[in-house]
Order: sequence, then structure tokens, then C-alpha cells
Amino acid sequence: MELKPIGIIHSPYQETKDAPRQGRLSEAVSEIEIFSEYIDGLQGIEKATHLIVLYWGHLSKRDLLQTTTPFGPEVKGVFACRSPARPNPIAFCAADLVQRKGSTLLVRGVDAIDGSFLLDIKPYSSEIDSIEGAKIGWIPEKQRKGQA
Repeated sequence: MELKPIGIIHSPYQETKDAPRQGRLSEAVSEIEIFSEYIDGLQGIEKATHLIVLYWGHLSKRDLLQTTTPFGPEVKGVFACRSPARPNPIAFCAADLVQRKGSTLLVRGVDAIDGSFLLDIKPYSSEIDSIEGAKIGWIPEKQRKGQA
């Protein structure tokens, strides 16, 4: 398997402790710089209001299989939660596309650390990507809204 970064993310977060727990909880704007050989792939992207951003969590721990969450002291497997620590730290954010400036996308709602490599972007569609009633069953009901 070979992954090729298609760009780099420039964000205000210099260390993992600086990033929000979930990108959707932040109003900060980040820049996604698309490498020159991939610029043609941006044609028409400015028509999207939101993007799925997949990136490499280069500062994430890769040797943890269990962790605790902000919702309680119980240990969970990393595949049962949204921890950035995982064997392959592929991160996912649904971001607002604020503006396209040539090969740069200004986005809101990304929790990537500055310098993270971009693996892929896709337009987000609430008709396709949203699953009504989806939930993580172990998160208390009163804490689910916007805090998963």
C-alpha cells in the first residue's frame, strides 16, 4: 500500500494539546494547500459548501489500542472511539469550505495539527453522508450533541 499526500494543512494548532477535541467545535480557519500536481483535481470544488477532509495525524501515538474518553473513566478500544491515537492515524473532518484561492482552500472545522499531510478531500453531502439517528451508544444522551 502506498499513500501519497496531495497537500498540506496549515492550521493554528502547533501541538496536539492546542487542537479542539473535534474540528466541528472550532471556528478557526485553516488553509489547505494542494500540491501543484493535484490542482486540476480542484475544478468545481468551490461549488461545495462542505468538504470531507482526510489527513495523516503525524503527531498521533500509533501504539495504543485502548484509551479513555472525555465522557468517562471506562477504557474503550480506539476503534470504538474517535481518538487520534490509532495504528494508522488517518483523521477525518467534515469542514466548511470558506473560500478557494487558487490552489489553497480556506476551511473551518478542521482539527489538524499544522503541517499535517492531506490524504484526500471530497465534497460532503448531507443527502449522502448523513445517517439520521446514528450515534455512539456509550456516550451519554445529554452529551451527544456536538461533543462526540
